[in-house]
Order: sequence, then structure tokens, then C-alpha cells
Amino acid sequence: MKNPNLGRMLRYYRKSRHYSVQQVVNQLKTDYSVSISPKTIYGWENSQNQPSADMLLILCKIYQINNILESLGYEGSLEQAPLVLSAEERELVLKYRTHKYYHSAIHKLLDMEN
Repeated sequence: MKNPNLGRMLRYYRKSRHYSVQQVVNQLKTDYSVSISPKTIYGWENSQNQPSADMLLILCKIYQINNILESLGYEGSLEQAPLVLSAEERELVLKYRTHKYYHSAIHKLLDMEN
């Protein structure tokens, strides 16, 4: 059964890990002895095709996806997937935590007023 969220999820996690398609292709070949073309990965991410179950498990290892069902939308949604922060986002969160006197201004700016 084809899952419409699969391609979107694969693209989301690849990009959130800052991997290029070529890096994934290289890792598949080096670490798992799997030779595929970048076009195959683009096909999966654009929902033209879907990887086999074995290939999906390998991709989940590469992308560090721990809860496959949740990531595919069976338990929650992609918006509830584990939050992966970039270095810049992490720095923003840490600075937010250290400057408590700015919290109300930031909440107002982001329309998060309590």
C-alpha cells in the first residue's frame, strides 16, 4: 500500500540532517553495499516510487529516524516528529533561555502571547 507521506518524510529527514542526495548515495554504497542512482532517491522523495521495506529501514538508520510509524503519519503527524535543530536554531534557543527578560517581547513578536 502506497503511503503519500513517505516521499515527503524522506526528503524532510534528509534535509534536516543536511545531507545531499549524493552523500546519501555514497553512504549507501560505502556502508551498506547498495548501489543506486541519485535519480532513484529523487523518485522516492517525489513519491514517484517507494523504497523496499529493507531500503526504508536503511534510510531510517542513515537519517536517524527512531519512530518510523510516527514519521509516516500513522501516529501523529510530521509536525509532531522529533525536532531537529540546525546549529543556528540551537544557538537561538540557548540564547532565548539565558535572556529571560526578553521572553515577553519575543512571545509578542511571534504571536505567542499567553
